[in-house]
Parts: sequence; structure tokens; C-alpha cells
Amino acid sequence: MKYLKFVVSLLLTALVFYGLNNKFGSIPPIGKFLNPYTGIWQNESETKIDGTIALAGLKEEVTVHYDEHLIPHVFAQNDLDLYRVQGYITAKHRLWQMEFQTYGAAGRISEIIGEVALDYDRHQRRRGNVYGAERALKKMQENPELYSALEAYAAGVNDFVNELDGANLPVEYKLLDYQPEFWTPLKSALFLMYMTKDLAGGDNDLEYTNALRIFGKERFDLLFPDFFDTIDPVIPMETDWSFITTPITPVPQGETPLDTIAQTLPNPPPGIGSNNWAVSGKKTYSGNAILANDPHLKLNLPSIWYIMQLSTPEYNSFGATLPGALGVISGFNNYISWGETNATRDVMDWYKIEFRDAGMAEYRYDGKWEKSTLRVEEIKIKGQPSYIDSVYYTRHGPVVFDPNFRSESGYSGYAMKWMGHEGGNTQSTFIKLNKSKNYSDYKEALKNHIAPAQNFAFASVDGDIALWIQGKFPNKWKGQGKFLMDGSNPEHEWQGFIPQEFNAHTLNPERGFVSSANQHPVDPSYPYFVFNDFYEAYRNRIINDFFTSKETFDIQDFKNLQNNNYNLKAHELLPFIFETMDSTSLSGDELVIYEKIKKWDFYNDISKIGPSIWTSWWEELYDLTWDEFNKEGVALTKPTSYQTIHLLKTKGDDPFMDIVKTPEKEAAKDLFLISFKNAVRSLSVWEEENGEYNWQTYKGTYVGHLLQGLPAFSHFDLPIGGDGSTVNAATKNHGPSWRMIVEMTSPPTAYGIYPGGQSGNPGSKYYDNFIESWARGNYLNLLFMQAKTNKEGIMATQTLIPQ
Repeated sequence: MKYLKFVVSLLLTALVFYGLNNKFGSIPPIGKFLNPYTGIWQNESETKIDGTIALAGLKEEVTVHYDEHLIPHVFAQNDLDLYRVQGYITAKHRLWQMEFQTYGAAGRISEIIGEVALDYDRHQRRRGNVYGAERALKKMQENPELYSALEAYAAGVNDFVNELDGANLPVEYKLLDYQPEFWTPLKSALFLMYMTKDLAGGDNDLEYTNALRIFGKERFDLLFPDFFDTIDPVIPMETDWSFITTPITPVPQGETPLDTIAQTLPNPPPGIGSNNWAVSGKKTYSGNAILANDPHLKLNLPSIWYIMQLSTPEYNSFGATLPGALGVISGFNNYISWGETNATRDVMDWYKIEFRDAGMAEYRYDGKWEKSTLRVEEIKIKGQPSYIDSVYYTRHGPVVFDPNFRSESGYSGYAMKWMGHEGGNTQSTFIKLNKSKNYSDYKEALKNHIAPAQNFAFASVDGDIALWIQGKFPNKWKGQGKFLMDGSNPEHEWQGFIPQEFNAHTLNPERGFVSSANQHPVDPSYPYFVFNDFYEAYRNRIINDFFTSKETFDIQDFKNLQNNNYNLKAHELLPFIFETMDSTSLSGDELVIYEKIKKWDFYNDISKIGPSIWTSWWEELYDLTWDEFNKEGVALTKPTSYQTIHLLKTKGDDPFMDIVKTPEKEAAKDLFLISFKNAVRSLSVWEEENGEYNWQTYKGTYVGHLLQGLPAFSHFDLPIGGDGSTVNAATKNHGPSWRMIVEMTSPPTAYGIYPGGQSGNPGSKYYDNFIESWARGNYLNLLFMQAKTNKEGIMATQTLIPQ
């Protein structure tokens, strides 16, 4: 019997040992995860930020000071050492994040979380993300100095990877049970492609094609006009374009293929946008130009941004960096400051491809059969065999939809022509901006920027302010790019590009400020075709009205504007509703809520219930208005909020106001009443389940970990107002991802904050220590050191020496 007990104990021990050290489904090996020497407990300790470290490959000593916020101030003697240490320091604090994002861009998420990510990975491969990154890398290799900098950055990341062992591996690797790879310049190119996809990967051509077929040209133009009736463009309306000499491409012959398209690729989330502005010294309290920037991106932990100071004897820059890319992206140096917003230009078009047969080896072009190129995509899946996808490339780009993927059109498909595939040298732009000293340098730095198209605001110690809408833009014929085009017709291709010097821009405008908030870039007098593809319509007017409201502005004005919660969208519709809606049929409970919203002052502040009532009401009204778009098996996009409100106010009896499924003939005023009653019911249910619907609680802004299933590493119900139409554009999970204000003193005085913390380690006190201050509209005073000998404000120093 004693031998039997021994055998049973031995077997149980073996089973426990096996269970603790092997995965079951998506559960990590619990033994490895909880191991006191190498498991999660080791991630409670802070990263070492003092002492001396020897790095092979450094040419000279590099000093890294850390201030009280864990912001590194890097002082190197040459560029290659600087970028190597930038890579090393960034990896030390953000390795898992930077690598995970490159997995996302490359369509490799299935490798680490399994088959659940396969559809996402297929999307990324069929978009041609890796193809675009490879082409961009080839372009960067044409500049040996730049490519050496990319290699130095990669070497720095790998210096840190080589230091890792089971104990200090970032917790997400332990949780998902995989190991980091070595960094390469291609990974930096993939990260830039990740940003390009988010910022310039949206498109509605296929949805518009369906709408054109269903509603006809006249009705389509009513719903989706090229310009709104009220416009306050990025470039002031009085701009003289007479210097432009290259004409617009003439409209060719050919028909629009009016196919029925059932599914399209997911567009970037609607919360992506940004604000920036610069005010000249003649309108500031001090006589110095002041610049502000707040990019609106997804609110994640770790944050998409990482603040650094990067200094050599030749230049000294400070600001928000993107983990995975070189240099400062939104920031300043001793001479200039710069910040970006998304230009939202249409740089993606779709072409119908007719294949010769099921093999898809040839497609029709210009009356002949042209060979396609096959790219075999092996998608590795954790715990399962790889999935093999075949993506065919044409002269227009990858055939995203074909008989193997969401196309039911026989031997045909839809190819995507995208500026993200052109192979630009975006990285060069930011390195040059870091080193720029004046407007001429800034203008030269922008020339290499192809995609994503951005509105680059600029201010200098010389007093200049400027804004360029920069990207590589096809010179389209009027109407090109709105709808699906004929891939066999050479005249439907991009016939050329707008010369860079003719991109819309302004320098020292008479009004004394420049600004952008993702609105229409120009007015109709601009000679090239730019149509209204969901441009922003509210934030820009609030900003521009503010800067014409008084003579001078100070830093507090800038802070107040970045945190402004005024809801112009609601203000432009609600008074009209109050005048026209028949409220006599409202019940007692409905009247109480109706009177509350009538007293609302149109500010989306956290303690108010007006914005909650408005939001629920607007969502009901918007859906009722566009119920014609709820068609099964047809991809459609509904008109903009601005055009919806315009039609509700000016065409209240239009057939679109009629509710499809009711026998009555409704008008806009009927929709107001019906949607209000629906909203009251919805709010009552919400209140029963969650309590009072003040705006903070109802909106529920949160900053979530990149792995969405990790609430313990996230922050919820943040005390921040605003919404997507306010300057403080904080929605549920998108918003001001980095707020920066720079006064061009000598040296510049700067303020900034973002919703996160410098460390990517959830066990660190620096993981999320900025979030509460950010939500409440507070800022850090940014310590811009002028020399490595400066000791004021420094909590630790690390010296990196050649090995």
C-alpha cells in the first residue's frame, strides 16, 4: 500500500508541475506567471535609472537625467549615440507596447493570442501594411545617414532586450507567454505604417458607391456635399492662390461601376482627430508666439506617447515621441515649435478588377490582360497550424476583396490604391524638424512627408507662425475618388500629383493666428479637387471664434481653450427643436426631463445632466433620420452630423425625414418628438441600472490597457468633460492624447500632459500618475534643460559609456 501511495503522490506532483508550467487554452502557465523569482511579482520593482551602463557600439559617453516625472533628458555628443540611447531608454520603459503595435501593423496578433485574431490579421495583410512598410524602408535606405540612425535606434532597443531575463521581462510577455524579438529598422517602418493606417486608412468610396446606386446622383449630392454651407477652413478664406500654375486633371470618359458591395474594411475609429494652433506675438500677452497641440487618439495604457528630451551639441529638442520612431514628433527645440493634426485628405481609392479566370493570375487593363503579382501571406496562429492567404497585387495595389475574401462577384475583386503604399520617408521629416531653426528649415523638413497627411502648425522665436497641409496628394479630376472606379480604364488612374509647393499653406496670416481641427482644408477657390470626406465642423469654429474674440491671449487662455467643453453642435440644433417641436403630448416625467435640457447652457461639464440628455436624444434622432440606410447586406455610411442638422433645419419635409417602417408621413418636427420619447425611455433604463446620469458617469471615459481584457491595468469613469464635438474632444475612449503649449521665449517655456505615465510597467507608480491631472485640465511644467550640467529638478542620472 505504501508504494501505491508513493506512486499516486508522484503522479499528482507531476500533474501539478505540468499544469503550472503549461498553457491551457488562453490561460498562461500559472506556475511561471506566479513564480516568486521570475513571475509577475518581479514587475512590482522599478526600473533602475541611475548608475553607469556600458553599451557596445556607443562612440562617446551619453548622460541621461531623469526628472521627477520619469522624463529622460538625453545628452549625447553625436546623432548615432543619441538615437541608440533613445531606442535603449524607450525599450527600457515601453518595450512590450512598441513591439505589440508592430505585431498589429504586420497582421501577427494571432501568433500571440490565437485564432480569435485571425480576421484582424487578414485585414492587415490584405491592406498591404507590410508591403507599404517594406517600400518605405527601401526609400529610407536611399538616405544612408537616416538608415544609420534607424540601425542605431534598433541596436539600442536590442541592447535592452539582451539585458532581459525571466525576472524582468515585461508583465504582458509573461501573461501571454511569449518572448520579445530583436528590433529591426523594418519594425520602425511597421510602426510608422501602424500610425498611417490609423490616421490615413479611412475611406468611404465603396459605401458612397452603394449610396449613389440606391439614391441617385441628385440625392447623393444633397447628403454628401463637397462643401458645407458654413465653412471656416484650415487655410484662411482670403488666401490668394494665383501662384499655382499646374492645372487640375481633366475629367475623363468612363462609367462608375455601380456594384452592390456587402462589406468593407473597418474604418479608423471616429474619435481620431486633433487640434493645433499658433498665435503671433501681436496677439499674445508677452509678444512671443505661442503654439498649442492636442492630438486626439485612442486613450490607451501604456500611452501612445513617451516624453523625452533629445540633445546633441547641434540641437536640443523636447516633446512627445512615439515608441518605435526616432526623434520628437510633437514638440519644440530652442528655435521652433511644431504640432500636427490629421489632414483627413482622401488618399485611398478603390478599383474594380476583372480577372481572366479563377486563378487570378491576369486582370484586364487597357483592353489587354496584365499579369498580377501573388504575395503569399503565412499567418501563424498560436497553438494551431498557420493560415495561408493569397493576396494578388495589381498596378492599383492589393486586391483586398476577391473570391477568397468577401467578394461574391465571380472573377472580380476590388483593389486598393493607397498613399500608404507609396514608400515615403516620413521619418526624415521629424528628424529634420528636431533640428530646424527657422521657417525655411521647417518648410524644407516637410517636403519628405508623404503619409499620413498632416496639418503642421509652426511657431518660432523669430515671431513667425505658419501652417502647411502636407502630404503627397493625387491631382484628381473633379469627383475622382468618391466612388469605385474602373480598374481596366487607364484614365481612371491617378494621373499625377499636386506639386509639393502648391500644397495649401499660410505664413503669418493677417488675422494673427493659424489653426486646424480636422476641418475642410480650403474653400472652393483652391484650384485642386478636395471634397468633403467627413471633415470636422464644430471644434474649428469654436477655436477660430475664440481667437477673434479679443486682442491678446495668455497661457491660461490656451489652457482654457484646450479644456473647453462648449457644445456648438447642440447649440445649433436644440433651440430650433424647442421652437418647432410640439411638446403638448409629453407625459409628466418627459416634461421634467424636457425642462432640464431647456435650461442646459450647452457645456459638457462632468456634473451636468444636460449633455447626457442631449447625447441620448441626438443618437435616437440621428438613427431615425437615416433609417433608409439600414439595409441588410449593403455597406453604407450615413451623412455627417453637420449635414444632418442642416437638413433637419432647412428641409424638414424632405422624404428622408419619413420613417420607413411606419404608415404615417413624418417630418423633422415629428422625428424630434419621437426621438425624445425614445431617449427618455433609454435614460430611465440607464438610471435604474447605473444611478444618476450626470455627464461623467453617463459618458464613462476610460483609459484602457492595449490588451482590452485587462481592466486591472486600466482606469475607468474619469472626471473629464467634453465630447467629440467640443475642443476638449474626450469621448468614451478617445480624446486629447497629449496636450502641449509652448511659448517661444528664449529658451521656450512649455507645458504638457497626457493620460498615462512614462512607465509601461503596471507595477510602477509612473504607469498612470498623469491621468487624474490630465482629466482635470492640469499641466506639467516641462523641464527643458539647456546643458547636461544642469542639476535642478533631476531625481536620478544614468551614464552610458562605450563598452
